[in-house]
Amino acid sequence: MAGVKTDLAPRATPRQLGYRMPAEWEPHAATWIAWPHERTDWPGKFAPIPWVYGEIVRRLSRVERVRILVENPDAEDTARRALLKCGANLDPVDFYRVPTNRSWTRDYAPIFVKNNSGQIGITNWRFNGWAKYDDWKSDDAVAASLTQRLKLPAWEPSLHSRRVVLEGGSIDVNGCGALLTTEECLLSPVQARNPGLSREDLRQIFRDYLGVEHVLWLKNGIAGDDTHGHVDDLARFVDPT
Repeated sequence: MAGVKTDLAPRATPRQLGYRMPAEWEPHAATWIAWPHERTDWPGKFAPIPWVYGEIVRRLSRVERVRILVENPDAEDTARRALLKCGANLDPVDFYRVPTNRSWTRDYAPIFVKNNSGQIGITNWRFNGWAKYDDWKSDDAVAASLTQRLKLPAWEPSLHSRRVVLEGGSIDVNGCGALLTTEECLLSPVQARNPGLSREDLRQIFRDYLGVEHVLWLKNGIAGDDTHGHVDDLARFVDPT
C-alpha cells in the first residue's frame, strides 16, 4: 500500500506521520462548496438552487471563510452577483476556478487530515460518480488540482496498485479513532465502489490514511438513496465518545 508518487507526497502513510481525519465539529479554516450548475441534479427545480446556496454562503460568511469552486470566469461572475443579492459578505469568500461535474463536494473534494502540530494534508480518493453516473472525471480531478494550488502534502490511497474509491458522505468519524459506514455502500455488489476489496482491506486502508482504529458497520442506508447507502443521511457522530 503506497501513497501517490508526486513531489508533494511523503513516502510514509498519513498514520505513520501522525495524521488523522478530524471530526466535523473540530475547528477548521474554511468551508468548501461548489457553485451549482448541473441542472439534472434538480430536474425541473433548479431555479431556486443558486439562491439556496447563496443563503448558505451568507450565513457562513458571517463567521468563517468560504471557498467556492466555479467552472470558469463567467460562472464566478454569476456566483458573485447572486451572493451580493443575497447579502453575503464577500471579504471571506475565495473562488477557485476548478471544473466540476456536480456540486457534491463532500463526496469528491479532498478529505483533509491533520497532525498534532496542526499541519494539514490531503487524501485524494478516487471518485467514480457513485459507481452509477458516467460524468465524473472532472469531479475526480478536483482533489489533485487543489493539492497543487494549496501546496499541501497529499496521498492517493491505493491497494494492489489500484486507487481506492471513497466518497466523503459514505463515512463519518469522531476524530478519536472511530469511523461509521454502511455495508450497503462499501461492500455491496450493487454500485460497487471497490470490487474485490474486503471488509479487512477497507479497515486497513482507513487505518493507514485516516488514522482510524475502529470501523463501525451499519447494514443499510436509507431506502431510495441515489448513493446506495451513504451514512451521512442516516447517522452521525456528535461528540468524541
